[in-house]
Amino acid sequence: MIICAAFVFFMTPGLAFFYGGLVRRKNVGNTMMACVAIMGVSVVMWALFGYSLSFGGNHGGVIGDFRWFGLNGVGMEAGPYADTIPHLVFCMFQMMFAMITPALITGALVGRMKFKALFIFVILWSAVVYYPMAHMVWGEGGFLAAIGSVDFAGGNVVHISSGVSALVLAVLLGRRRGYEHTTYRIHNIPFVVLGASLLWFGWFGFNAGSALRADGLAAHAFMTSAISAAAALLSWMAIEVIRSGRPTLVGASTGLVIGLVAITPGAGFVPIWAAFPIGILVSPICYFSVILVKKKLKIDDALDAFGCHGIGGIWGGIATGLFTKSSINGVAKWDGLLYGDYRLFAAQILGIIITIAVAVLGTLICAGIVRLFTPLRVTVKEEQTGLDISQHGESAYPSFNGLDQ
Repeated sequence: MIICAAFVFFMTPGLAFFYGGLVRRKNVGNTMMACVAIMGVSVVMWALFGYSLSFGGNHGGVIGDFRWFGLNGVGMEAGPYADTIPHLVFCMFQMMFAMITPALITGALVGRMKFKALFIFVILWSAVVYYPMAHMVWGEGGFLAAIGSVDFAGGNVVHISSGVSALVLAVLLGRRRGYEHTTYRIHNIPFVVLGASLLWFGWFGFNAGSALRADGLAAHAFMTSAISAAAALLSWMAIEVIRSGRPTLVGASTGLVIGLVAITPGAGFVPIWAAFPIGILVSPICYFSVILVKKKLKIDDALDAFGCHGIGGIWGGIATGLFTKSSINGVAKWDGLLYGDYRLFAAQILGIIITIAVAVLGTLICAGIVRLFTPLRVTVKEEQTGLDISQHGESAYPSFNGLDQ
């Protein structure tokens, strides 16, 4: 479990490379810095009060309390959530989830959000959205768990919450200047592949580790994750071949990531065969959702955080309600809709709706508070200069003198 926690930690630097490679050269440092800063602030918050609010006690099925403030009482003996590992190990494993979730949001905001505003927003969002969501799904007496909704490794908690919040924040910020007339070229495709590969590597700890022990369920989650990622990768390639005649490296990398997103809520609940349709279908679902968001709705979700994590997470939650077999994991109270029982499917839909509502309302509240201290968006000059220079006074490529792409 300690190794799995380290795997999940590695996903956030992986995300920095994935997002960093996708952006323009003048914003790569800022994009990666957002992930790095979150690596720091998330750990400090989690140790001080985040873990306690997420998993300590229960108030209304929505939030915990401060009984474990500063990790007081969280020690080497087994805790209430896993009887085979030290309480502290469970805490550190969950800490890595609290790290990567707000980092996912940053992909929608590239090139236009003030770093100060983003930093404050992440602090507030973690407290207002993430900790309550973690408690409702995985905490003692959590509301969503009580209604029968299941989420093995973070479909609601991580992907839907961050994806929906990213969409709301992208709307509040507005589009990048010249959005409709500018070609945003990917500046470093090898970075994208490196980042996607690190994410896939870390995701095995993310999903298999959520079994909380080295057993058959962990192996099951590992295999469903691998199959869904691979199927989605091939499915995305097929879409590109059909639409443009050739596959792309960026497309394949995107496909494998959304395949992992889609299987996350059901990795330890659905049969292994179900990972094939879950992965195959998520690519067209996300591909055309991205087109809808960007071209039809004209929303500048820069790196498709909502189109991939939000939509992919929603499909994964629905698929969990379709394919789950309670015989695989007794946490699920019922079988999925495919087997003639509608109750789990209904609970999954309700859980998704509640997650979306919490994310939308929480993001609006957090953004409103941030605006009391600083504007959300950089100035026109800062945006044109690039956020590497305007927000951090450094360039990712100081010796490069050519035209920015």
